[in-house]
Amino acid sequence: MSGSSQVTCLAWVKRGAAKETPDKVELSQEQLKKLFQEAKTGLQEVGEAEDESGVVDTNEDEDGSDDGDAEAKEGDDDASKPAAEEEEDELAKYGLDKYDDDEGGEPMEEGQASGGGGMIASTLPSLAMYASNDDDPYITLKDDEEDEFEREDFTIKPTDNLVVLGKVHEDYGNIEVHVYNEAEGALYIHHDILLPAFPLALEWLNFDPGEGTPGNLVAVGSMMPTIDVWDLDLVDCLEPAFTLGTPKSKLRKKSANIIAHHDAVLDLSWNRLVPHALASASADHTIVLWDMEECKAVSDIRKHTDKVQSLQWHPFEAQSLLSGGFDKTVKVYDCRSPGDNLQSWAIDGEVERVLWNHFQPFTFLASTDTGFVCCYDVRSASDPVFRLKAHDDAITGLSLSSQVSGCLVTGSADNTYKVWDIQDNKPSLVVSKDPKMKAIHCVHGNPDSAFVMAMGGERDGLRAVDIMSHAPVSNQFRDRPKHRIPEPDVTSSNEGLVRTQPGTSGNNAAPSTSSSQKSRRKRKKKKNVKSS
Repeated sequence: MSGSSQVTCLAWVKRGAAKETPDKVELSQEQLKKLFQEAKTGLQEVGEAEDESGVVDTNEDEDGSDDGDAEAKEGDDDASKPAAEEEEDELAKYGLDKYDDDEGGEPMEEGQASGGGGMIASTLPSLAMYASNDDDPYITLKDDEEDEFEREDFTIKPTDNLVVLGKVHEDYGNIEVHVYNEAEGALYIHHDILLPAFPLALEWLNFDPGEGTPGNLVAVGSMMPTIDVWDLDLVDCLEPAFTLGTPKSKLRKKSANIIAHHDAVLDLSWNRLVPHALASASADHTIVLWDMEECKAVSDIRKHTDKVQSLQWHPFEAQSLLSGGFDKTVKVYDCRSPGDNLQSWAIDGEVERVLWNHFQPFTFLASTDTGFVCCYDVRSASDPVFRLKAHDDAITGLSLSSQVSGCLVTGSADNTYKVWDIQDNKPSLVVSKDPKMKAIHCVHGNPDSAFVMAMGGERDGLRAVDIMSHAPVSNQFRDRPKHRIPEPDVTSSNEGLVRTQPGTSGNNAAPSTSSSQKSRRKRKKKKNVKSS
């Protein structure tokens, strides 16, 4: 990656979902002392392990002397004499041998400052320190103004969106939380979170187990088989709000029939109709359905024969789940009985992204590594409704406008993004652009703005692109009506879809924390939080 970072995934947070003034985690003196003690103990253990390994200095003799080094030093002294004389000549040539003398030519005593009009004396006044920045004439931005700017940037306005990025650096991964305000044209980083593994997938959700009010969280899929869920309203947090799944080290010790991923988590989808339900796709060829209320896996789906690259819940049918994999198939499941009720379509290429069309809920789109976008109708098991050769390389970004029907944006490893009009299932190219960010890894539309797209790629971080700034796009879509998708109706009829049944044994679930542990986690979080 040549010292740079790449954006591998991103997710939008709708306006009004974030806390106006996020909380900051502050550790108590006891907690800091405990952390320091643990670090000290760890270093001591490493030192003891090195001592026990029997490593000795082979340069020393048995009596502890080092005759070889002494002889080498004598030889070095002899060889360095001509060089020392040359150095004295150079100092004398430029007068540097008298650099420490005062103006009278006499050497200064130890501890004596340069007097008269010497260089040091002349520059000391310019190094004056002021008790307050308000008194310093060279500081024009005073403390109060700077603090005011910092407070303003830290505050999340009702008109702000958040954009969460998953970034991969050379030796670590993290997520960055950016603030985007369309009216002000503002885009800046708010805070970031260091991750234990490279992020591969992000999914925003507002379900917080154990809380009676909606939260503001993001689920992170990574190279590990577990899913970490982080609270975006907490700044400087050191651990996730909760974790789904079982670490790979513990999987070897447990029963082979445990429901959990055994490889990297490639994609995530939150069910907005059943808020406690989360679906995850993995490189282990499986899909796992999670009950976040209990932090447990409820069931897994094993219908793909290769990596499951992408999945998405239906926006209006709580039970319908769409997935696509490297086995060159796309599948739709009825998750009330996923093993029996499913449809499958073969596709020409490995599937990169799948996407329901929320304006035509019976159709979905799938993109491939060969540069094609295919549209299918779930009411028919026949050929695709249309098949579009959209790019010359893999299509890794696929997004529909949140409010304008027919507006499709694709992003590709061929370094370009394109805007299409697929109205009436007759796709036509509107515009093609190279944003100069090399390969584009992800494209997602703003849930609150019809034509703003967030893009992440191989370089240059995040781009928030208003595609209406392109004249062909404006000409094509400016007169098309906008339709805001209504908020989902969460009803009790969906509660049994993904729910851990009473009496479920541990062999059928992969808990990350018990109920008592979860309660302690909540109390701990509130104890360590201070409102800013």
